[in-house]
Amino acid sequence: MTGLVLWGSNNIFTVQADGEDGGIECRIKGKVLEGVETYYNPLAPGDRVVFERDGVHKKQGRIISLEKRRNVFTRKNQKGRGQNRSAVSQILAANVDIALCLTTPASPPFRPRFIDRLLVQAEYAGITPVIVCNKCDLPYDEAVVKRLGDFVRIGYRVLHVSALTGAGMDTLRELIRGKRSVLAGQSGVGKSSLINTLIPGADIRTGRINEKYDRGNHTTTMSRLMEVPALTDMKENGRKTCIIDTPGVRLFVPDGVTARDIVLYMKEFAPFAGTCTFGLSCTHQNEPGCRIIEAVENGVIHKDRYESFLHIRNEI
Repeated sequence: MTGLVLWGSNNIFTVQADGEDGGIECRIKGKVLEGVETYYNPLAPGDRVVFERDGVHKKQGRIISLEKRRNVFTRKNQKGRGQNRSAVSQILAANVDIALCLTTPASPPFRPRFIDRLLVQAEYAGITPVIVCNKCDLPYDEAVVKRLGDFVRIGYRVLHVSALTGAGMDTLRELIRGKRSVLAGQSGVGKSSLINTLIPGADIRTGRINEKYDRGNHTTTMSRLMEVPALTDMKENGRKTCIIDTPGVRLFVPDGVTARDIVLYMKEFAPFAGTCTFGLSCTHQNEPGCRIIEAVENGVIHKDRYESFLHIRNEI
């Protein structure tokens, strides 16, 4: 049988069989799947698999193989401590149409450099990114308005919504209708609240902002695919509307992108790739004839985006 992975971890995943409702608890047959050797987790919500149902327990089964993926939304997951610390590729979602990059104007504070990292990952994966500013009922200071405006200037769509008041939610619903979206953002930006608004009755646990540190607490522990019934009733080309919730993180390191190629996945940087005096070997820091530094000086590239680029590159 074939089916869709809804959630899971380690060697146990819940799979929805094609044409059926509910889930079947499946283990990976032999604990090894071809094509997943380089990832921390072998499967993720959105994956399609071939599995066999248990002959006795109909709600249990064994995953035999993974069907070819259209794309994956991943991050570098930091494991270990000190000298034993290493980074491994973690798949957050598979076969995705839209990456909803969630942020807030405040509570927790607006972090545009975190959004920059999500955008790089989405561009690298070939997934359409959309910036969603939740809690738009809160006041925006001038710096937030300018940075969000710069995202629009360079070609990204920015939605302003509020899970609390419902503002902008109809626009978001139309955006995700008939598509599979992955919802990503730092802890506390309101991913769970947004899903509870989109899917009444989902009852996803929400957390309060830590007042001392003005940051969110982790409430979602693993990625999970959910259907949005109110939007699936009006299917687009027969496709269901699904959203994949991901755990909130405070650090997001892009995965798969090399330090040299980051410029290819930042919209306003890409036209200057390879055009510097030192070509592709240019680090874009202090070399004479660097076109990217010139673009920063001329206002084509926002200074904070440039600083963000340097941080991402150095971290990778």
